[in-house]
Amino acid sequence: MTDEPVTVLSEDESWRRLGGVALGRLVTTFAGEPEVFPVNYVVQNRTVLFRTSEGTKLFSAVATHTVVFEADDHDVAEGWSVIVRGRAKVLRTPAEIEEAENAQLMPWTAIRKVHYVRVTPSEITGRHFKFGPEPDPNASFG
Repeated sequence: MTDEPVTVLSEDESWRRLGGVALGRLVTTFAGEPEVFPVNYVVQNRTVLFRTSEGTKLFSAVATHTVVFEADDHDVAEGWSVIVRGRAKVLRTPAEIEEAENAQLMPWTAIRKVHYVRVTPSEITGRHFKFGPEPDPNASFG
């Protein structure tokens, strides 16, 4: 990483960071309004895989033309954020479900989540942030 306050991450680094955490946010639309759902997930073959039950999250994820998925992490000195734009698909075939089950993604809540949903990206972007004070607007550059 550089000393710059914001650094663009490569695609490989974005996937690496996305795969290093387990909680993200799925952004969809429902009835014309944005919806945000926290989900636990795994990265599998450069896709985002999560489980869900019947309801608004499932319906809006697959009914929306494009979904956005975001995950991030930070400590006191730095942080990062990765955003995936793509299509969400409910896995239905035995081969798709078997592959998803190999990820051993377990629900965090005591709710039966029988549907696997895979977000296949059309775009992934990542940023790394170094925290610090805002620059002095009166400082001279030179």
